[in-house]
Amino acid sequence: MTKNKNNQAIWNARIKKKPSTLFQKVGNSIGIDKRLYKEDIKGSTVHVEMLFKQKIISFKIKNKIIYGLGKIEKEISNNKFEFNKKYEDIHMNIEKRLFQIIGEDAGYIHTARSRNDQVITDFKIWIKSASKEINHYLDKIIQSTLKVSEKNIETVMPGFTHLQNAQAISLAHYLMAYVEIFHRDKRRFNHNLDSLNENPLGVAALSGTSFDIDRNYTTKKLGFKNPTNNSIDTVSDRDFVLDFLYGISVCSMHISRIAEELIIWSSGGFNLIHLSDKIVTGSSIMPQKRNPDLLEYLRGKSGSSFGNLFSMLTILKGLPLSYFKDLQDDKEIVFRSFDTLMNCLKILDEILKNFSPNKKRMLELANSGYITATDLADYLVKNHSMSFRIAYQKTSEIVNFAEQKKKRLNELSLDELKNIEPKLTFDVLKVFDLKNSIKSKKSYGGTSFENIKRMILRYKKKK
Repeated sequence: MTKNKNNQAIWNARIKKKPSTLFQKVGNSIGIDKRLYKEDIKGSTVHVEMLFKQKIISFKIKNKIIYGLGKIEKEISNNKFEFNKKYEDIHMNIEKRLFQIIGEDAGYIHTARSRNDQVITDFKIWIKSASKEINHYLDKIIQSTLKVSEKNIETVMPGFTHLQNAQAISLAHYLMAYVEIFHRDKRRFNHNLDSLNENPLGVAALSGTSFDIDRNYTTKKLGFKNPTNNSIDTVSDRDFVLDFLYGISVCSMHISRIAEELIIWSSGGFNLIHLSDKIVTGSSIMPQKRNPDLLEYLRGKSGSSFGNLFSMLTILKGLPLSYFKDLQDDKEIVFRSFDTLMNCLKILDEILKNFSPNKKRMLELANSGYITATDLADYLVKNHSMSFRIAYQKTSEIVNFAEQKKKRLNELSLDELKNIEPKLTFDVLKVFDLKNSIKSKKSYGGTSFENIKRMILRYKKKK
């Protein structure tokens, strides 16, 4: 790069002394915000097109600037651009290089604009794109979960409350719970996209501009719905950052929950699933070990996502209007959260493709713990005109008896049952069959096999 008089800070005419080395070190953000280069160049291109449309700059100057910006984008994309910490951020690095390419006419690029509205515009465009990318990978997670669910509609397992055997369910029903969960995450990011649809460009530093600009033009060209309404609010607003970080935090929490369950299920005490060698590690000292390290990674990373959200909340909580240097940290926080979540989504997708249920053990555990007791109580209500509370008491007596005899409910004879409730007939024995129990849960959203098939089909159609 050739030297010219513009190879100095733009405020050198006012700030005469060179900044301290320490300030230069903490004041620059180019190592972080350089990933906004495409958004910055896009925003600048549209901005100068608008300046020409409004007859603020000439056709010649517009074309020179757009040519220079195109050249810079190619340089950065091809790793031929020299980022300079002296120019603090991506905006100034691009502007300074523009001077080197087209000369003094580069100075028109910042007409009717501030870095304050420039950076928010870049950031909103980037977060819109990032939100769509997250949803793309959430779709992959949902599809992988649907595939496993489809193979396990009639895989019987115990459903847990308080980690205690509660009622018989289909493994597919459990997995479909996470389809619902991740679908909600998608809706959350889609909602955030709506809140990102206001264009900040044109509010300048905080009070607007005296130039006759057309913010509706830049709004349409940049893919926004409306221009922002208040210039002060615009440059100080980071609600869209909080919304994005919150969405990431909630999604991270959901990933942590399924990771925790799969860790428990893969443990020796439960042994409900088998994790492929692809997704486990060994021990440095214990040869027999197969550790669920990737799942533990997913569980742990939720903490950093929560921390990033609280960092941003803390930065904002005591900040007056409008712009302050404090806000520079927003990009590092967002990029870190986004990168972490994307990595976790890719890992979770790999895990979903590389675990298998231990069906025998699931059935064995489902047959313990008297998990058809509620079915018996319901049977008494439906067939013998009992209130549920009386049926509950009768069923408790039967469970206590079975426990004393060290028998499962399905091992009790009709005579033993009739000793406690004489009204019972032979058909009560069907109640203790696990698949019958599952089939009976036909209420909308229940675990019946038919319900699950319909729900899987519904989500496959959404693809």
